[in-house]
Amino acid sequence: MKKYIYIFFTLLFSVILFSCDDSFNVNAEWKDITVVYGLLNQADTVNYIKINKAFLGDGNALVMAKIPDSSSYGNNLEVKIQEFNGSELLNTFLLDTVTISDKDTGIFYNPDQLVYKTNAVLNEDYTYKLLIRNKETGKIISAETKLIHDFSIKKPRYGQKINFTATSPLTANWYSAVNGKRYQLTIKFHYKEINLNTNDTIDKTIEWPQGEIKSIGNSGGEELEFKYLGSQFFSTIESHLSYNPDVARIPGQVEHVITVGGEELNSYIEVYEPSSSIIQEKPEYTNIYNGIGIFSSRYNKSIFNNLTTLSKEKLIDMNLSFIHIPD
Repeated sequence: MKKYIYIFFTLLFSVILFSCDDSFNVNAEWKDITVVYGLLNQADTVNYIKINKAFLGDGNALVMAKIPDSSSYGNNLEVKIQEFNGSELLNTFLLDTVTISDKDTGIFYNPDQLVYKTNAVLNEDYTYKLLIRNKETGKIISAETKLIHDFSIKKPRYGQKINFTATSPLTANWYSAVNGKRYQLTIKFHYKEINLNTNDTIDKTIEWPQGEIKSIGNSGGEELEFKYLGSQFFSTIESHLSYNPDVARIPGQVEHVITVGGEELNSYIEVYEPSSSIIQEKPEYTNIYNGIGIFSSRYNKSIFNNLTTLSKEKLIDMNLSFIHIPD
C-alpha cells in the first residue's frame, strides 16, 4: 500500500538539496483519507467515535494542525452503527455529533473537538458494524468489531483484605474474556484528604500501573496472573505524597482494575508500539475499510478490597499525614 505522509518536519538534507530548485514540491496530490478511532464498551453509557481527515498542504503542517478545518469534516458525515446477531441486522444507531471541550494540548487543535456519540445499549453477544458516509462525495467507510465479554477475577477475592506488608509476592489473577486479547492491570489506592483548616474532605486516588499481558487466544477461560511486591506499593505512595501539617489522610480501599483490549486493538498496538529492532520499517495496520485507523472494543473490570491493619499502620508510620480511623 502506498504510504501518504501528512505532517512534515524540517529535513536538513532536503532543504540543502532542493533549495535552488523552485519547482520542487514535497507534497503529493491530495487524497481524501478518513482516519477513524473508536473503541466500543458495552459497560459505558455513551460510546464515542473520533473521525478526522488526513490533511496535506504547502504551508507549515504544525500550523495547519491547529486549524479545525484542516482535519475536521464538520457536518459532512453521516455516521451509524449497525447491530448484528450473526447475519441478522437487529438495529441501526445513528450517531450524534458532539463537541468535547477537554482535548489535551498538543499538535492538533484543542480544547474543542468534534466527535460522534451513541447512547445505544450494546450487547456483548452481538457484532457491531461502523458505517460512515461522506455526504459530499458519497464515499463509504466501514469497519466491524465484536465486544469483549464479562470475565471472572480469581484473586484478590471479594472480602479479602490486602496485606502489602507481606514479604512474599502478592498475586492478582483472572480468567481471560471471550474476544479479549490484551490485559492491563492497574492498582488504585483510594484515600480521603481532610483539610484541617476548613474541614473540607476530598476523595483522592493514586494509580500504580502493573504492566500488560496477552492471552494466547480470544475464546476466553485462560488463567492469567500478575505478581507484585507489597513493598513497591509503599514506595509508590511515598513517591506521590509528602507530609503536610495542614491535612489528615484516611486510607481507603485498594482497587484492582483490569482493562481489556480486543484482538484488533492488540494488533494495532503491536504494529505501532516502539521497536527495539534495528529495522524500524513497520507494516501498516488498519481494520478500517476505505480509511485508516482502528475500530475495536475494550472492557474494564474492578474489584475493591480493604487494607489489613498492618498495611494501614505502615502508612501511618511513613509520616505522610495518614491517620488511623477504626473500622
